[in-house]
Amino acid sequence: MENLVNDIKNQNPKQQSLSGAGEADGDKLQDVLLKPDASDEKSSEEAKGRDDSMEKLMDMYDESFKRFQEGEVVTGRIISIDKDYVLVDIGYKSEGQIKIHEFRDESGNINAKFGDIVEVMVEWWDDEEERVILSKEKAEKVKVWDDIKKAHDSDGTVEGIILSRVKGGFSVDIGVQAFLPGSQADLRPIRNLDELVGKTFVFKILKYNRKRSNVVLSRRAILEQDRDFKRTATLSSITENKVVDGFVKNITEYGVFVDLGGVDGLLHITDISWGRVKHPAEMFAVGDKIKVKILSIDKEKERVSLGMKQLTEDPWIRASEKYPIGSRVAGKVVSLTDYGAFVELEEGIEGLIHVSEMSWTRKIRHPSKVVSVGETVESVVLDIKPENRRISLGVKQVIPNPWDLISENYPVGTTIEGKVKNITDFGIFVGIDEGIDGLVHISDISWTKRIKHPSELYKKGDMIQAIVLAIEKENERFSLGIKQLHKDPWETVSERYVVGKEITGTITNVTDFGIFVELEEGIEGLIHVSEISKEKIKTPVGKYNVGEVITAKVMNINSVERRIGLSIKRLQMDDEQSILTEYINNMKPATSTFGEILRENLQEKLNGE
Repeated sequence: MENLVNDIKNQNPKQQSLSGAGEADGDKLQDVLLKPDASDEKSSEEAKGRDDSMEKLMDMYDESFKRFQEGEVVTGRIISIDKDYVLVDIGYKSEGQIKIHEFRDESGNINAKFGDIVEVMVEWWDDEEERVILSKEKAEKVKVWDDIKKAHDSDGTVEGIILSRVKGGFSVDIGVQAFLPGSQADLRPIRNLDELVGKTFVFKILKYNRKRSNVVLSRRAILEQDRDFKRTATLSSITENKVVDGFVKNITEYGVFVDLGGVDGLLHITDISWGRVKHPAEMFAVGDKIKVKILSIDKEKERVSLGMKQLTEDPWIRASEKYPIGSRVAGKVVSLTDYGAFVELEEGIEGLIHVSEMSWTRKIRHPSKVVSVGETVESVVLDIKPENRRISLGVKQVIPNPWDLISENYPVGTTIEGKVKNITDFGIFVGIDEGIDGLVHISDISWTKRIKHPSELYKKGDMIQAIVLAIEKENERFSLGIKQLHKDPWETVSERYVVGKEITGTITNVTDFGIFVELEEGIEGLIHVSEISKEKIKTPVGKYNVGEVITAKVMNINSVERRIGLSIKRLQMDDEQSILTEYINNMKPATSTFGEILRENLQEKLNGE
């Protein structure tokens, strides 16, 4: 027995400390085993107690020589640290060794100190040198796999950091490398997957295989559980017309989805503002905290309609008071259409300036010729209908109507001077004043000239004189005349060309029905086909040419219809009559009856024609 006590006392002190058989314990054991009985009269119970103590002592002795299995995880205490190894007492006769690098952090610092308790795994035994090789890292991995199993079996969670993106998802560090499928990363598809890298999250274990070191995680499962919990609480707490806070979750062109706490509500674009909203992204960003009003709830389908503009009063309720007809207002142009410009007077109230109300004198084809988006304009309220949410505005009413003054400034008969601004098939437009153009119709350009197109005589930019013929304020028409600057030559044509007068002119046109002859500039006469010759002809075409000078006799004049009838045939007949008369007058008196008969027959023939 004494030898047993000495063996225990001679053990390595380091082993003694962990096994519980130290020097103090050895002395105690010696006292128990070697100390003589104080009295031989002790009871049998005391003897039994000594036997129990002996059994415990033997267990302690055997424990000090216990050999752990390779791969087993045990607990030990750091007893020494050098540059290559950390020595750990695991209760064996020899301390275990762990390579120093297993205690270095990312910065290279040693995270170990004397006396620290650590979990280690027995890698292998070196019997020759009586040492055991340990691994702290492998022990940690074993513990991780135990935690993974426990989390999977108990529907628990693990924490990990997303390391990088891989095909189909992410690589996650949870103590061992695990895989997070992209579909399990969030409740909805993530646009920018890189923004998750480097972040720490809590995950569920979907499945694992320790032999293959394969672990599949899910963050979505946790989010769904959290969402379901919040959804139930939110649906039970919200009611119609209640004002709540939420966070912008998603933005589309037709509205904003707001997270009310597990329940998504739709804030439609028409319910964002009383004013115009082109796109919700102009007003919100994902993550914004906003206040909204519950408009309607369908708890069965879990649909919630939200409103933001309903938090304030409808501006159209007091619009008639703020914008009475005839009042001047200022606003910003927010939109242009083919038919006008919309002007925002305040948030939620827009008025329309129709193109017809943009200028007193100009014909506006498109409002962009007058105003532009973003421009502040002054206008006059022409009409307001709050029930239809419409206000009609006018820009031209801001200044006086020039047509109210034009008749005073330019009475009929006034000679004006202006620049040719435009030329059309039917006349020319002449700039007068205040943006008003006067029209000289093609028929009022000349008394006598035949004008096919005004551009034959005028071009844009020419300065001309004209007389005011008429002003129609209602129809905004200003009629001018150029020919009226001179007297109508047809009024005195009968004085210049008396009937029966022989005239000479130039052929200007030859038609099947007659020949036109210019007597003077702008004055033409017509020789009808029946008045060309005593002989009956079908058409003068081919017998006469334009530009030929011809002599004819004035047959008739109609100044009202501006017509002069001419005749070549009559002139020829007059010439023949004149010759015959002269011939007869020069003949000697006949002595025979035959001469008298001949003269009479000739005279009758001439008279008959």
